[in-house]
Amino acid sequence: MVILSEEEIGSLIQEPKPFPEGLSPLIKMSEFNKHRRKEIKVVCESGHEFVINVRQAVMAPMNFSVILAYELPNFHRQFRLCRYNGKHEHTNPIEKHKFDCTHVHSATERYQELGGREDLFAMPDSRYYSLESAIQCFLADCGFRPQFENTPLGSGLQI
Repeated sequence: MVILSEEEIGSLIQEPKPFPEGLSPLIKMSEFNKHRRKEIKVVCESGHEFVINVRQAVMAPMNFSVILAYELPNFHRQFRLCRYNGKHEHTNPIEKHKFDCTHVHSATERYQELGGREDLFAMPDSRYYSLESAIQCFLADCGFRPQFENTPLGSGLQI
């Protein structure tokens, strides 16, 4: 079992990443088992590979997740760094903190050491209210470079 430190987790989340094609605006998701789904792979200049997983229930649009996972080298396993969830009840098992709102899950050392899901810890987050607004927070929080960063539009140059 691999345990990533808080510093490693933070560094991976903040690592500069290229803007993911097809995420914002979100283009067509495939439908499977009453959920819409999309998976986007992102490779950074460092060689680190990440996967963005988006899921949304067909019958309950506030039941959604936007996940940043790290492809653990040599382990053929995705390590969930963070997960932006829609409104539903959640309880942090260690802290016994319970809430019913939109929230962000984060991987932590202490939850990894329990042997369960690395991203089980969560904190309420009122910055978003829909899948689309959660994606915007996700992009801003997780090191994704602006879509037009290396163009005249992104550099502020007048054309």
